[in-house]
Amino acid sequence: MVNFGEKLKALRQEAGLTQKQLADRLGVTKSTVSYYELALRYPSTDVIVNLAEAFHVSTDYLLGVEKKQQTIDVTGLPDEDIEFLEHAVNLLRKKNLERSKVRDTER
Repeated sequence: MVNFGEKLKALRQEAGLTQKQLADRLGVTKSTVSYYELALRYPSTDVIVNLAEAFHVSTDYLLGVEKKQQTIDVTGLPDEDIEFLEHAVNLLRKKNLERSKVRDTER
């Protein structure tokens, strides 16, 4: 299982950020980010929320509750576009559920 520190480091590196750059975004020191990544210290709730927003992931993903990164950043989209995306996601869920049911009956 990937721990919080490993997950944070991977997200930071994927984003092409140094520890200093991430620290500046979070309003903490570079050594604090290093401690987080080494799992020697854990962030406050506020910092976890800021990390989730910075990396476009859920707090559950950061904390290991959720296994996949399952968020979509819709910042700046008008409400009608967000509703369209929600509708599309629901259609895909329905389609996949129906496929799953067909596979189960074929077994």
